Amino acid sequence: MYRPTLSALGLALALALATTAHAQQTGSVSPYTFERGYPTAKTSERARDDADLQRALVAYRFWYPTVSVEGIFDGNRALGIEDGKKWGIASTGPRQVGFTLNSDTPYGSAVLDLTDGPVVIDLPPGPFIGLVNDHNQGWVQDLGLPGPDAGKGGKHLVLPPGYDGKVPDGYHVGHSHSLKNLLAVRAMPVGGDVDKALDALRTIKIYRWSENGSQSAPLQVVDTTKNAMDSSSLRWEDNFQFWEELDKIIQQEALVPTFLPMYGLLSELGIEKGKAFKPDERMKALLTRAAKDGRDQMLVAAFDSKRPDRKNWPDRQWEWVGLVPGSAQFETPAGIDLDARDRWFAQAIVTSPAMFRRDPGAGSLYWLGARDAGGVYLDGGKNYTLTIPQPVPGKLFWSVTLYDSATRSQVKTDQDKAALRSLFELKDIDKTKPLILYFGPNAPKGNEGKWIKTAPGKGWFAYIRIYGPEAAAFDKSWKPGDFELVP
Repeated sequence: MYRPTLSALGLALALALATTAHAQQTGSVSPYTFERGYPTAKTSERARDDADLQRALVAYRFWYPTVSVEGIFDGNRALGIEDGKKWGIASTGPRQVGFTLNSDTPYGSAVLDLTDGPVVIDLPPGPFIGLVNDHNQGWVQDLGLPGPDAGKGGKHLVLPPGYDGKVPDGYHVGHSHSLKNLLAVRAMPVGGDVDKALDALRTIKIYRWSENGSQSAPLQVVDTTKNAMDSSSLRWEDNFQFWEELDKIIQQEALVPTFLPMYGLLSELGIEKGKAFKPDERMKALLTRAAKDGRDQMLVAAFDSKRPDRKNWPDRQWEWVGLVPGSAQFETPAGIDLDARDRWFAQAIVTSPAMFRRDPGAGSLYWLGARDAGGVYLDGGKNYTLTIPQPVPGKLFWSVTLYDSATRSQVKTDQDKAALRSLFELKDIDKTKPLILYFGPNAPKGNEGKWIKTAPGKGWFAYIRIYGPEAAAFDKSWKPGDFELVP
């Protein structure tokens, strides 16, 4: 597969944003004044501010996935789950804030700390879907059904950056660019048995490996199902703290060689490994503005894209969440698809080639619905219906999950529920006729079990997920209805 360097990504982002800034100028008249070929004092001041803002916008969008995954780490730490010592499992719901988390399957997540050497993930046989991403949400390896063990179990070894020691036989090996890594694994609730799936997660062993054959005690398992937690970057993403969090990561992590141009960009903004981050008031104001504007630009890519390839059905409002099929890093023959990268990380977390496949061999697929049949954004104060033709083309199960458009996390209401799932709420439906689902602030009389409550004054969007998708999910022979406004 073609793999352009990240320096190309940095240059492309810089050029894209510079073009945007130029387009904002009035007509073809330059905002800068030169006399005898030299800039005036006001021109120099403005040009420096403009250049630093552009650099900050480029840096923000590039490093957003890094700060986003730190939000996951920090959410675990807030519950006492220490890096490299414990890991968490949960059957999640609206109480767990995280970008497009779902309640279809129980999750497990761990910070794999490679500071003292490689780490082993000993995965038993079973219906697991997992991955390891580095601190920049770069793909390291897949585990379980989409991985090399194909659900048969196996030992997965994650190597730290620059590792040149012995690599043992019999392990599935992943090479990481960072010291801190995210393990994310889910256990399929076969037959709707969530407790059994949680117990399956408890059988996974995570421990440190060394060349002399010794291993540390496995990480302790902590069940956070009943805990409220925030594993997102929401509290940082639109303010100056974004840069403070990024600086902490830069100081702690190994340098990624292919990111050198982006480290250079950060150094212009005052963030450099081995040096204190002490921006003056001018730079602090520019960085604060860049965090707000950069976040907003990414949300436009997520929810108001004009790309024709975002739709699977031209006559439907449903869109693909991932716009680059089969690539973990949004790579195309022409380069890295920057718009697709922004779109994904604004609303979701982690990457893997298996997540973006569009063929019957894919583990799952994701469609985004943010508008009703008339093209209007979905409103938490209005009632809607959604028709799902039966049967849904999935070998395992499917679901519809609702998310708050501001938090990109499951909607929160007194119903404490955000999903309708074929393994649970919808397990006894008649599969010989279309299924009608209901969404809005008012419960539909007689159909309360097929309803998700929404909150007036808030926007929301939905994901359709199909696990084990079949050919009809990709060849357009099956298609869901749109959200229809109830008069």
